[in-house]
Amino acid sequence: MNPIQTLRPDDRQSTPLYLQLARNLEAAIHAGQWKSEQALPSERVLSEQLSISRVTARKALEVLFAQGLIRRSQGSGTFITPRLEQPLSRLSGFSEMLRLKGFAPSSQWLVREITPPTHEELIRLCLSPTDKVARLKRLRKADDTVMAIEMSALPASIIPNPQAIGSSLYEYLEGIGKPVVRALQHIQAINASDEFAALVGIAPGTAMLLMTRVGYTADNTPIEITDTYCRNDYYDFVAELRRYDFAAELRP
Repeated sequence: MNPIQTLRPDDRQSTPLYLQLARNLEAAIHAGQWKSEQALPSERVLSEQLSISRVTARKALEVLFAQGLIRRSQGSGTFITPRLEQPLSRLSGFSEMLRLKGFAPSSQWLVREITPPTHEELIRLCLSPTDKVARLKRLRKADDTVMAIEMSALPASIIPNPQAIGSSLYEYLEGIGKPVVRALQHIQAINASDEFAALVGIAPGTAMLLMTRVGYTADNTPIEITDTYCRNDYYDFVAELRRYDFAAELRP
């Protein structure tokens, strides 16, 4: 069967056809029927192959566009938006997270050098004034789409040669016996500077999410400060919340 046929809405249901189609398309996208940056079938193709009107197809795509699942390129078509749902309760590296979501991770290194620490790094990493840090800056990509700018600082005593780090910082730290096992993470909204906007391909002043992470080793030593500037249109941060049962705690 043509995969598109599985998207056909059922006119026997009371739910409007365009909403049925939008839900079917959304389910197919999440199931990986189309990869990020891959073109969706056009309104005309959906209309012809599903025996629906162009208006129905257009309204369904409008729903997906409003949800941020697709983007439009003038004259080229409609494409799947790369989007990550990152759980806030799980500590993982960028590469590991992308692989779990079915994306191909890659990086473009901008800086890998040894420098003096900033005042904040000196305090947060518990360094002495004469210590140095390994400073890392790179673009993080999913299926070749730039998702974020990542800037990290780690003690140079841990990483004396930043050029030795490959595609995954956390895998490198695992390999030298210094894994990050715990982290404190803060998220805030910022506006993209001219530099960051140019690096990720958005307009200056566009909203971004700044995720600041301080990572600790098993002996509770701070080893990593990472600022990740995430594209707001590509990232979702998800937290599962549970209600605490105070009454159960007080029961004998």
